[in-house]
Amino acid sequence: MGSKWRKAKLALGLNLCLYVPKTTEESSSLTRRSNDAVSFSPVTVPRPTTPTPSSSGLRLPRSISISSSKKTCAICLTAMKAGQGHAIFTAECSHSFHFHCITTNVQHGNQICPVCRAKWNEVPLQSPNAKSKPVVKPIVRPRNDAWMTIPPRRSSQNQSSPRPDRLRPVSTIFNNEPAVFNDDEALELQDHPAESSKPSGVSVKLEVKTYPEISEVVRSVSFKDFSVLINLKAPPVSSSSSSSRAPVDLVTVLDVSGSMAGTKLALLKRAMGFVIQNLGPLDRLSVISFSSTARRNFPLRLMTETGKQEALQAVNSLVSNGGTNIAEGLKKGAKVLVDRRFKNSVSSIVLLSDGQDTYTMTSPNGSNTKGTDYKTLLPKEVNRIPVHAFGFGSDHDASLMHSIAENSGGTFSFIESETVIQDAFAQCIGGLLSVMVQELCVKIECVDPLLRIGSVKAGSYRFDSRTGSIAVGDLYAEEERNFLVNLDVPVVDGVLDTMSLLKVGCVYRDPVTKETVDMNNFSEVKILRPVVMSERRPVVSVEVDRQKIRLRAAEAISEARVLAERGELTEAVSVLETCRGVLSETVSGRARDALCVSLCAELKETQERMASRQVYESSGRAYVLAGLSSHSWQRATARGDMSDTTTMSYSTQSMVDMVNLSQTMTFGCPKASSEANSNPNRSLSARRKLRQALTFPARPRPR
Repeated sequence: MGSKWRKAKLALGLNLCLYVPKTTEESSSLTRRSNDAVSFSPVTVPRPTTPTPSSSGLRLPRSISISSSKKTCAICLTAMKAGQGHAIFTAECSHSFHFHCITTNVQHGNQICPVCRAKWNEVPLQSPNAKSKPVVKPIVRPRNDAWMTIPPRRSSQNQSSPRPDRLRPVSTIFNNEPAVFNDDEALELQDHPAESSKPSGVSVKLEVKTYPEISEVVRSVSFKDFSVLINLKAPPVSSSSSSSRAPVDLVTVLDVSGSMAGTKLALLKRAMGFVIQNLGPLDRLSVISFSSTARRNFPLRLMTETGKQEALQAVNSLVSNGGTNIAEGLKKGAKVLVDRRFKNSVSSIVLLSDGQDTYTMTSPNGSNTKGTDYKTLLPKEVNRIPVHAFGFGSDHDASLMHSIAENSGGTFSFIESETVIQDAFAQCIGGLLSVMVQELCVKIECVDPLLRIGSVKAGSYRFDSRTGSIAVGDLYAEEERNFLVNLDVPVVDGVLDTMSLLKVGCVYRDPVTKETVDMNNFSEVKILRPVVMSERRPVVSVEVDRQKIRLRAAEAISEARVLAERGELTEAVSVLETCRGVLSETVSGRARDALCVSLCAELKETQERMASRQVYESSGRAYVLAGLSSHSWQRATARGDMSDTTTMSYSTQSMVDMVNLSQTMTFGCPKASSEANSNPNRSLSARRKLRQALTFPARPRPR
């Protein structure tokens, strides 16, 4: 009878707190499953999830849904046992919590059960005159606890926690917000960066290469729009330890409006758990949530073991309700970084929303108040702080999110299915946790006075024609940037067989050593200028050809988007089809170059998403904008099927490794997770079969 009641509740989606006595058969089955969970406990970190199944729409595993809920506090995830010096509060819905945990949870007016979301009529009140606040002991978890957990960190001789290995009182995390967010945790190594973070050995510098379009041009012939490719590649991470990379100050601005209720919020919490797990002890994290208003749920704290536990408690306390006020969330997120007393080398904001701003762009009654000026959503303080925006589902405002990312120097990613939220976050932090070059500036100078720079194809990067410089900014480990410089090569007289075209130099800051690296003494770009063409054909650069087709594909997608926005979908599809034909006839296309194959696949996918107005409105616009964001910044974004390598042209090894880690940490499949980590040499496709992570699970196709 009990089993039928539970099935009926899950089928109807009722938030009921019913107590159904267990039968003898169910009790024995429950015991067996608990024992199985212990015996097959994964060696690696279990994929973190939210411990609020009723509010998330997820089905709680039966091995922990009944017994563990009465033994473990759902807020701090600490075991609850009598006689340990902590008062236990049992709510009217029969769920129990530590008294000091639930008082901090309800002191801001929250009267909803964190487990079943039942509304309470009676809430606990904590005396303001208490002499001392309770201190939560370090969390000791049962091995069958498959929910949001933090594993014991691997011991390291050169790694020490800046704070004692015990949790601060939970109530100190959720106190009222101060007027100024200058309560960020101090950086222990702030005063001695050179001594503490400088890696051993000689650091690897930025790699710079240049490729002229062809190797020689006859003296008597002029060449208009002669292309020279400048290729930049950041050095790799010297080791896997967090001390060999730049620490990060990360602020996550999360949408918790009413539309995020259920599975969306549950998987968002799980994705945040993954982010928290993979931050190092020198990284800092702050959590901002927004609905009708914005709230700082967690201040900027170091991600030591204690900090991670506190951050998980803050994430786990998120509840969905209200409207969508993106502007207020961004404003508060920027305030965290502006008001901080200490600064890590890398700073970034991660924004996720599944809806449209109903307060700044439109009033709550639906009328448009600001037109389409999306810049009004972006605080002035974030001009130098990249905002990596994630549009979630088919209802979000892709144009708004793309504009926020584009104007701040960040990327826009499209998450169509909630099942890949964690993978999308993993790809993003895989890059943020591997920044090896900062404030990169490329300087271009014409050597010959007869030469003039016609144009520079730099995407969203700004080229200053007066100084001949390109402001590139940050590069992740092994990340590449390609810029095409077009010159007008004139007819020349003289006896010299060679001609110097360009001089390329770079200046950047090493975020680890904090030293400025000057590479202005770089070799010149030269070509041959014979009197007559030699018998052998001039060498045509394949690298230049590859970048030309990349730019051509990006321009075709941009042109098709303009047509699609005007409702001219047939013309848009025709532009994409024509571009595919041109790409297939190029040198790279005939050679089946990997980049060309990837671009053709993207063009075809874009065509399918412009098959009808309905398809374009639901997913096509977001897919196109995410692709344009990727091409303009030459940086990987989440779009399409994340398990398909054809859409990962700009992914670095650090990003791929982090996504693989996300996909192998399979909830409920410890065996698969253990096997994947024990055999790191397995192929990428084999490892990704552990969990189907498709971004387009049920996309409508044209008929």
